Amino acid sequence: MNMMRTAMLLAVMTALFMGVGYLLGGTGGMMIALAIAAAMNLFSYWNADKMVLRMHRAQEVSERNAPEYYGIVRDLAKNAGLPMPKVYIIDNPQPNAFATGRNPENAAVAATTGLLHALNHEEVAAVMAHELAHVQNRDTLIMTITATLAGAISMLGNFALFFGGGRNNNNPFGFIGILVAMIVAPFAAMLVQMAISRTREYSADRRGAEICGNPMWLASALRKIAMGAKRQVNVDAERNPATAHMFIINPLNGQRMDGLFSTHPNTENRIAALQAMAQEMGPAPQGWSHSGSQQSGPSGPWGAGPAGDERPAQKRDTGFKGPWS
Repeated sequence: MNMMRTAMLLAVMTALFMGVGYLLGGTGGMMIALAIAAAMNLFSYWNADKMVLRMHRAQEVSERNAPEYYGIVRDLAKNAGLPMPKVYIIDNPQPNAFATGRNPENAAVAATTGLLHALNHEEVAAVMAHELAHVQNRDTLIMTITATLAGAISMLGNFALFFGGGRNNNNPFGFIGILVAMIVAPFAAMLVQMAISRTREYSADRRGAEICGNPMWLASALRKIAMGAKRQVNVDAERNPATAHMFIINPLNGQRMDGLFSTHPNTENRIAALQAMAQEMGPAPQGWSHSGSQQSGPSGPWGAGPAGDERPAQKRDTGFKGPWS
């Protein structure tokens, strides 16, 4: 159902793109804008992951300097049948995470230090499973396509200033058509892009819960991350708001509701869906170990306290060394 909805939204984006060209009437400006958008997005297709990671100052880690975090991702990738992605840590106090890459063979997952310190072992595993679900569902590619179409529509709207106002063009709607191309169409494209992002989050929540084996771990993680995102300002995300849709929870301060302009579903709605999924699945494992065995309680390299504890956890001297150590 979500895939069908995404396909329909992509079709709407395509129709908007074609509609703007029709409103402008002439083919010259449309072809120039299309060529520029294609060149920009071809570059983004091959380099978007590196650009996003650089924007958020992510540092790649390995099993040597982040053994437990890296081990969690490695075993979750194995559970999901995915190639091992590159693993990054972002030195940022806001708890959050994202995935990037054009396909599973060229994927990367990143978690903030705030997330690794605030969440217990199982919750970290659930969050990384969610990000691997995005990789498996090829959501990063879908968002690249939507960004391409949205960017092309916006460029066509800008070109309306130069190519839409002449007397010798074929614009059937005159000045009204130019206004629609400049304002309404890019705005509509932005709304469709946000709708696609919200749709993909629900799918990633469900698949992520399947990968880690317990929907309630992800539900607990989402609640903690949402609370942390309200308290902590993510400076890098505020400087680069176009990347907000990539994070598991909207990193932009003040985005608290499932409103018209939100890139993410309402957190409580996501938690409710995961709770319903947990009831469908029945009894689930009580603990996660990156070696594949179950533990009696939620402990990990971040020294998490008792289950349900919302306070940031303190690290224990377990040999876990990361770039923030």
